Amino acid sequence: MIKRPENLAAVKRALRRSRVVVLVGPRQCGKTTLARELVAANSANYFDLEDPAAAERLAEPMTALSPLRKLVVIDEVQRRPELFPVLRVLSDRRPLPAKFLVLGSASPQLLRQTSESLAGRVEVLELGGLDLSEVGARRLTRRWLRGGFPLAFLARSESDSAAWRRDFILTSVERDMPQLGFGIAPAAMRRFWTMLAHYHGQIWNAADPARSLGVSEPTVRRYLDVLEGLFMVRQLRPWHANLKKRQLKSPKVYLRDTGVLHQLLGIRTEAELLSNPKCGASWEGLAIDEAIRAVRPDEAYFWGTHNGAELDLLLVKDGRRYGVECKRKDAPRLTTSMRIARTDLGIEHLAVVYPGETAFPLAEDVTAIPMAALAEEGAAALLAPKARSRR
Repeated sequence: MIKRPENLAAVKRALRRSRVVVLVGPRQCGKTTLARELVAANSANYFDLEDPAAAERLAEPMTALSPLRKLVVIDEVQRRPELFPVLRVLSDRRPLPAKFLVLGSASPQLLRQTSESLAGRVEVLELGGLDLSEVGARRLTRRWLRGGFPLAFLARSESDSAAWRRDFILTSVERDMPQLGFGIAPAAMRRFWTMLAHYHGQIWNAADPARSLGVSEPTVRRYLDVLEGLFMVRQLRPWHANLKKRQLKSPKVYLRDTGVLHQLLGIRTEAELLSNPKCGASWEGLAIDEAIRAVRPDEAYFWGTHNGAELDLLLVKDGRRYGVECKRKDAPRLTTSMRIARTDLGIEHLAVVYPGETAFPLAEDVTAIPMAALAEEGAAALLAPKARSRR
């Protein structure tokens, strides 16, 4: 098992600040493992609502929860949305005898319930799969091929990893989505998800998928929103600035986990990945995901104009703008698009993430950064890089 001390520390900080902390993320990303480092699974303060015995203990939630002290964990809370008004009452007690850590698969209903019932009392944290800072730079290729879900990443073989990801996709569409209240036929969602894998890294246009699936464009947009709500898909919105240039206004779509992307594309090995036409788009998606998770920006966008100028990722952090370009090349160069983006967007620094081993300047405030630097230096590699040889 890979320890995740930074995520554990973030949860502890949130619990010191807030009466209720909601930890959301995709199924099987490690939420339960993290929570069990704080409260033992066999404790009276731990409720896993997928366990019938624990669900029965919460048949009368006020009676069950009010006597408890210190930290109480409720796992898979989206199964019991009626608990949120109870948590509001319990979190308003003075003095406060217990705080609550609430875990849930990334459900839009869950977030809506927290905003309505626990406003001013709750802090929401997102947990994803393993990232480079957790697995290390030497495992970059494995992280890219298998993705970040712990059981897929840590599988004993490529075939075991692929089998886990195949079952994960099937379970998501056949069990999880219906349980979360999404009335979508599993076969239709599986087809759409596979189709979306071929759009990975492209500008979203609902017309083609709708025509292929024989449904309306609003229906296809709903499918996309469901997958985004479950943290399976990232819709990267376009940045709109007050510029004279005509800018792109549709989002780009990325599957957030490259392992799931490769499973849907039928990619099983590194050799197949490197020879696949989607190799570059897959690598771009990995770089964007790692950059966002390292920086934790206030806002994230892409930018593009109808004249062809574009920027893969625009990050807004503490009121400042930073750019990220993803180039799967041995020696990236400064391009016209980079010059235009740096000038028009007022970027403080532009990092060009590439798969090499050496950081080097391309121009003033433009630096080529090895992907591995994100594992060792995190946000500093992108926001305050030092061009130097990496040993």
